[in-house]
Formats: sequence, structure tokens, C-alpha cells
Amino acid sequence: MYLVKIYVTYKQSILDPKGEAVNDALHRLGYTNVENVELGKYFEIKLHADDRPVAAEVDEMCDRLLANVNMETYRYEITEMEAL
Repeated sequence: MYLVKIYVTYKQSILDPKGEAVNDALHRLGYTNVENVELGKYFEIKLHADDRPVAAEVDEMCDRLLANVNMETYRYEITEMEAL
């Protein structure tokens, strides 16, 4: 079994209005050293291995559902879990 941690964020060319709102709020609260805030999505998926490579399956999940590939980019970490 594998644990997959997936991080989805906006591409650099896409405006992040929620990130801007949080950045502005932090400045109003006195955290003026904050330069930029980017919001995103985080997923943890436990995946059983089969004949297909895990990375290929994760790429397909991200491309088809978890990320809007027109506006977002993703990265992931795959860790093999020990059997209990």
C-alpha cells in the first residue's frame, strides 16, 4: 500500500484572489513581513498497488479530477506504507 500526498496550486500566470485576500488581511493584522500567500488544495490518498505504476495512476487522477490542469499545477509525494 502507498500513501500519496498531492499538492494542487494555481499556475504562476493565474490570479489567486483568495490568496490575495488572506495576504491583505495578514497585513491589516500587522504581519507586514508577509510577502505573498498562495492557497491550494491538499489530498492524502491510500492506494493499493496493482499492475499499473503508482505514479501513472496518480497523474491520471490529478489530470482527470483533482486539478484543473488549465489553471492549476500539482505535485505529489509517494511513500510506501508498511504492512500491519
